[in-house]
Amino acid sequence: MRFLRNLFLSKKSGEEDLVSPEAENDSLDQVFVKNFVQRKGKFLYCTSLEDVVENIQHITSENDWKTLVCNDHNLLKLFDKTGLKISEHMTDSFPVFLSCEYLIAENGSILFSSNQLREHKIASLSDHFIVYATTSQLVKTKGESLTGIKSHYRGNIPSNISAVKNYELSPDSKDLMHVGNNAKNLYLLLFEDL
Repeated sequence: MRFLRNLFLSKKSGEEDLVSPEAENDSLDQVFVKNFVQRKGKFLYCTSLEDVVENIQHITSENDWKTLVCNDHNLLKLFDKTGLKISEHMTDSFPVFLSCEYLIAENGSILFSSNQLREHKIASLSDHFIVYATTSQLVKTKGESLTGIKSHYRGNIPSNISAVKNYELSPDSKDLMHVGNNAKNLYLLLFEDL
């Protein structure tokens, strides 16, 4: 994709502003990826399930992770070929591999609900996340993501709806003053499904 080449070109000035979906002629996926990477998220584009498995293996090898938390039965199928240990119990001891509800372009954030997190708060889980998402989960704004949840789960709206929008851990991220900050060292495996 042409936008990936341009994505990693940095401005010569200091801090970059987030890219607004209205201000740019970029597509929704380009805006999301630019904002996500700007916030220090790690983005990996996947065109096949083999790419997803290969990227999981690279991430876990690079970080020397031997065990991942995954409680999504659809995602568990990906681990047959990895040789990794899987814990279905959500804990802060191991990196978490999960799906999400939506990817929000306006600020590069990732929206989760109790469907992924169960009863756990994001801040109580590991500092390390690997998220599997598809291009069909991209929305322009937070409002669109909440409307999408409301219409998708008619009559049974999930609880515990929260987002991660900061992908750089600070040394004091476990400090009480930073609870709710939801900063995570996050890898996004974006699968092309459109």
